[in-house]
Order: sequence, then structure tokens, then C-alpha cells
Amino acid sequence: MGHVVIDVMLKPEILDPQGQAVNGALPRLGFEQFTDVRQGKRFVLTVDGDVTDEHLAAAAEAAEKLLSNPVIEDVVSVRAEDRDQ
Repeated sequence: MGHVVIDVMLKPEILDPQGQAVNGALPRLGFEQFTDVRQGKRFVLTVDGDVTDEHLAAAAEAAEKLLSNPVIEDVVSVRAEDRDQ
């Protein structure tokens, strides 16, 4: 089985309350080295066999039409991934 991974992030100009909450909590837990947090979404689509260019093209189309809201989100990556790692 192959896997296509799609990452979706809020556009930079969109406020990210979840990211801000995590950003505020990190220093309280001793993680001082991080200056900002943006939260996003990840989708893993499974296909029979190896991931082909056609699978990636279909996944990119699905990401634009269904998995993201183009008004507030960007599809930042669509890629094949070996899930055995």
C-alpha cells in the first residue's frame, strides 16, 4: 500500500488561536527556544500499490476542492510517503 500525505496550513494573515495557545504553553513547560507556532492539518490517503503521478495529481485536486478552505488555508505539500519508517 502507498500513502499520499497532504499538509494544509492557515494562510499567514489568518489568526491562529490554537497555535497561539501552544506558543504560550511551551515556555511554561521549559521550551524557551521556539518563537512562534502555527497549527495545521495533515491528511494521509492510502492507495493500493505504489503511489503514482496520477495519485498525486488526484490528491492535489482533492486537497484544493475538499480538504482545504482556499479562503483561509494553503495546501503546502502533497507527497508520497513510506509509512513503514
